[in-house]
Parts: sequence; structure tokens; C-alpha cells
Amino acid sequence: MGIFGGTIENLERGLNFSTMKQKTIAQNIANVDTPNYKAKSVSFNDYLENAKKTSISAYRTEEKHINFQASSSSSAVFDYSNLRYSSNGNGVDMDKEQANLATNQLYYNALVDRMSGKLNTLQTVIKGGS
Repeated sequence: MGIFGGTIENLERGLNFSTMKQKTIAQNIANVDTPNYKAKSVSFNDYLENAKKTSISAYRTEEKHINFQASSSSSAVFDYSNLRYSSNGNGVDMDKEQANLATNQLYYNALVDRMSGKLNTLQTVIKGGS
């Protein structure tokens, strides 16, 4: 467990998820006019399960060293193969994608603010409270 009880690691996972979701939404928007393109989404539960399975712990020479983990990028992206919003077989609903984009941006910004607060706390502790 890390210095903040795993908080930073969980925030990192959340940021990685949000980044993957942002890329998926951007891909959907970019392909809004592509015939037979099926919209994609990211499942948070699948992403979290894959992240738990694929994490690698670092070797620590002393027990007091901070434990960190690096996880490989796991795919939790799926497509909506049965949806069609236009006559050319495209499955992208632009209004839904824009709403998802705004929601994901708020989620990402909240995680960045929380991470910044944790790191500022750590910096204050390192400096001795001054």
C-alpha cells in the first residue's frame, strides 16, 4: 500500500481510464460519417478488472521504499454492433458523443484536481510544513 493508502494509485487508474475513454470518444466523432462504422465505448468495470490482472510490482530493496506498480494497457473497449443511427450503417450518435465528451472532461478534471491536492500535501510534508 502506498503513502496515501493507495489513493494515488487509484487516481492514476482513473486518469488512465479517462484517457482511454477520451480516445474512444474522439475516434467515434472522427468517424461520424464513415459508412458501417460502429460506435465504441469503454467499460469501467472491464478496465478495472484488466488493470488488476496485468499490474507488475516493482522490486523494493527495503520495506520502507514506496511501492509502485506499472500496468500494461488493457483493452476494455467494445463496440455497439447492433446500433444504426443513419442509413449508411453508421452507429455514431453525435449528441450522445458530445455529452460523453463533456462528462468525461469533468471526470478527468476532478481527478487531476484531486491528484494535485494529494501531491501538494506530499510536497508540504517534504518541506516540513512551511
